[in-house]
Amino acid sequence: MPHYVYLKKDNSPKKKAINYFSYLFLVIGALLLFWSFYPILSFEIYSRLFIKRNLKSPITNLDSPSSLSEAKTILGAFNIFSNNLRDYTKASLWFPSVSQAGSMSTLSVKEYTLSIQKLNIKDVKVVVGGEDLSKSLIHYLPKSLPGEYGNVAIFGHSTLPQLYSSKDYKSIFTYLPSLEQGDVIKVKIGDIEYQYQVYDMFVVDPDEVSVLEQQKDGSYLTLITCVPPGTYISRLVVKAKLRLL
Repeated sequence: MPHYVYLKKDNSPKKKAINYFSYLFLVIGALLLFWSFYPILSFEIYSRLFIKRNLKSPITNLDSPSSLSEAKTILGAFNIFSNNLRDYTKASLWFPSVSQAGSMSTLSVKEYTLSIQKLNIKDVKVVVGGEDLSKSLIHYLPKSLPGEYGNVAIFGHSTLPQLYSSKDYKSIFTYLPSLEQGDVIKVKIGDIEYQYQVYDMFVVDPDEVSVLEQQKDGSYLTLITCVPPGTYISRLVVKAKLRLL
């Protein structure tokens, strides 16, 4: 039996090229993973430090059905793997047990525009009781209009910041978490412009539907999107109140 074995090292250009590209693809793969997951991780860290979470609003005890009871299936079941979210560009799948037809009957306005200068969002379309979230923002369960007493809940999509476009409704609310107290949101119906001022922001679970409840002590605007960016695990809620000029 031999005491030594000599192996010839393959130093051919082909072997070197294979080794080089193997390491290169490994590095590129790691960078792509970081690029994809960094916004999610960074939002989770930021939101836990600076944004209120898991708020539970009191549920009103009324004899007649409220918008809260009508919207009890907001964004599907609490289970993030709910089949209700197979195509979450369709509003009817976000609220599968609620028909918006009845709630639209008393409202004459069918659409209006919304602008947020800080987010470079200008005159984007909001459809009252709409269906397709890929073509507009949706004023969901419309009971009142901007400028009136009540709560106007508007939902918009978010995605990974790398895919953001202020002109794409599938990503339009991606930077909603960057809003701060005092920022202005403008809503225009015809020739009339209403200015709302942000006063609160918080993150809730998908089953916390009290954010849709009507508030008759003032004129409120509630913007809702999914967080962390690119997921639908939780809901970011931005509350604003009509600004008196």
